[in-house]
Amino acid sequence: MLPSWRWFGPDDPVTLADARQAGAVGIVSALHEIPAGAVWPVEAIRARRRQIEEGPGDAPLRWVVVESVPVHEAIKTGGPDRDRYIDNYRQTLRNLAACGPRIVCYNFMPVLDWTRTDLAFPLPTGALALRFDRVALAAFDLFILRRPGAARDYDEPLRQAARDHFEALTGAGRERLARTILAGLPGGHAAYDLEAFRAALAAYREVGERELRANLAYFLRAVADVAEEVGVHLAIHPDDPPYPLLGLPRVVSTEADLAAVLQAADTTANGLTFCTGSLGVRPENDLPGMVHRFGRRIHFVHLRNIRREPGGSFHESEHLAGAVDMYAVVRALVEEERRRVRDGTPGVPLPMRPDHGHRLLDDLRKPASPGYPAIGRLRGLAELRGLEHGIGGGAREPTA
Repeated sequence: MLPSWRWFGPDDPVTLADARQAGAVGIVSALHEIPAGAVWPVEAIRARRRQIEEGPGDAPLRWVVVESVPVHEAIKTGGPDRDRYIDNYRQTLRNLAACGPRIVCYNFMPVLDWTRTDLAFPLPTGALALRFDRVALAAFDLFILRRPGAARDYDEPLRQAARDHFEALTGAGRERLARTILAGLPGGHAAYDLEAFRAALAAYREVGERELRANLAYFLRAVADVAEEVGVHLAIHPDDPPYPLLGLPRVVSTEADLAAVLQAADTTANGLTFCTGSLGVRPENDLPGMVHRFGRRIHFVHLRNIRREPGGSFHESEHLAGAVDMYAVVRALVEEERRRVRDGTPGVPLPMRPDHGHRLLDDLRKPASPGYPAIGRLRGLAELRGLEHGIGGGAREPTA
């Protein structure tokens, strides 16, 4: 696989030089300054590519994946402006194909992108991890957001646990919980305050699971033809966490969901970002089997591990230690790459990045985007490259 690294642009405290020294060859980046729904201008794409690929040093980097081109909320809700925003998305794909990378990661999660309740969960080693606590989320939903009808989504034991959690929080603790959920995480949507968030939720009052699935299929049928025409591979990211939150449906969480996404537009241009951390939260998801069954449509890989906790909570563990059998997943990915080589299928090497990382060592004293410190990801990338070499998939020199 192609060792890659997410970079949030010139303001990212983890630099391109850091990525190069960590062993990355590919860079995963986006134009986060452009609002969702707007067309990405050709010159802006070219400027970002120059920043990545024309830097100093003898170890060149390549912009290999766009993560992400956000899908406007009007497309997800099926609102009256969705066709205009879809036309803009199609033009952005054309502009990327003209001057940028050919893999586009995106997601279809309503309102919130990936969600955590704790950005500094202490581990026994002293490192800090990201955590999602279902009780804390329920406490926010019931007693801070006070979403109408929220009580129906939680059974009595969970409601009581949420009340106890809320009452144990200080005023600062309640503010921190709300800020963690609403402030937006790297690569996600802009921050909300409570009133703006309530308004965003209201837009989904008539959008349930069936409607969201239909809106996703509508979007895919509208953009996949352009992607196929210009040689771009779309790669949808699974829901994170992979179940409904705050009354919002989520429809990219299980193997059946992924199959439906691929069937909605049956072309290689419509594919997957295979995220082991997101999919691994649900124990029924057979990750190595999914690689074998969907391998031809996997365009991008996030390798991350989690430890499941009771009731749907989880925290992010070391890359090789957790609920995900990382050896089996990487072996399946190596086998998929070998199949592509045998069949002459494009897409080798497959871009892979270590997804998230613990804050440890000097990262504990330096600024970094949540989930994206330098040393924690360096460790993850080194472990994953070593695992791939041990399996026998990393003997060649990776190239972009």
